[in-house]
Amino acid sequence: MCRGSMPSAYILINCELGCENALIDELKTLPGVVEACQIYGSTFDIIVKVCADTEDRLKEVVNRRIRRMEKVKATQTMMVVIELHDG
Repeated sequence: MCRGSMPSAYILINCELGCENALIDELKTLPGVVEACQIYGSTFDIIVKVCADTEDRLKEVVNRRIRRMEKVKATQTMMVVIELHDG
């Protein structure tokens, strides 16, 4: 979970066939990645939640780290505008 009003985004990832688990393991090592899950029922294979101290840092993780990973074929980034929590 992201702290307070930290910028965050969900990134949908389409990857090469059969590399989902290895890619999730690699994604979890990146700074700011708080969740990484394999998904079904979409053209995408993985969903990742990323949090960062600034929007620029968030963009850096997405554009310079995730999108440049060897097995990543395509991404779609959805910036969080409002995040609601129970309690």
